[in-house]
Amino acid sequence: MNPNQKYLVVIAGPTGVGKTALAINLAKHFSTKILSADSRQFYKEMSIGTAKPTPKN
Repeated sequence: MNPNQKYLVVIAGPTGVGKTALAINLAKHFSTKILSADSRQFYKEMSIGTAKPTPKN
């Protein structure tokens, strides 16, 4: 990898296949940070199946 070039690595897959462990190992290897995003975070108006916080939270 060219040290002057920036890269975006996307790790995607079903639940329970080791994405988090892989992301941690890659972040350690490349001395970088992890940005985590769940698809449901983008559905602001979706109330079913997204575990949205209550107004008290």
